[in-house]
Amino acid sequence: MLFAFVKIADEMAEGETVHFDEAVLLALRQPGDLARPVGPWWLEAAMVDITALGGWTVLTLLTVVVLAYLAITARRGAAALVLAAVAGGALLSSALKVGFARPRPELVDHLVNVSSASFPSGHAMLSAATYLTLGALLARTESRRSVRALIFGVGVVLTLVIGVSRVYLGVHYPTDVLAGWCLGASWALMCWLVARWLRPRGDETDAAAAEPG
Repeated sequence: MLFAFVKIADEMAEGETVHFDEAVLLALRQPGDLARPVGPWWLEAAMVDITALGGWTVLTLLTVVVLAYLAITARRGAAALVLAAVAGGALLSSALKVGFARPRPELVDHLVNVSSASFPSGHAMLSAATYLTLGALLARTESRRSVRALIFGVGVVLTLVIGVSRVYLGVHYPTDVLAGWCLGASWALMCWLVARWLRPRGDETDAAAAEPG
């Protein structure tokens, strides 16, 4: 996934992704009226609601609640993992946006307000880092494989639909989202691996909480 991010970033910087990006954005708009997305009215409303699940407000509230719960239950390793995954991912995303400084799409109208640079998608990256990490932590509380798969699957689905919503709403190119997914998942996995390496020997509570599956 990290290799995929580097490859996407390189192709984007060289302008090799322009035709693909523009073709996808145009395919999601009404022919002759680029201000209107394809599909019924409720789909646009649903996408606006879904995209908020990857925004700063929702992710911050969710992270604070989870950290408070982990602190009360004395799960230090799990709390450190969540904090590293979310806060570290946010800092990395912001730094990369400044570094690449890719402008937002101008080909179609934006259906939600945006202000930062476009590459990589912060919503895609942070939703991957946050929901995959939380999905892994929750999945560890279940002994049944089917329930664990369902919990982690929900995290994956949330990550995917949030990224799709950014392209549908015209505020990101598809390659922004693909890069965000790749880097966010890579960051979450790196945090899991570091948490396992740093945990004290015999700390089974934190060990179980820090493992992804």
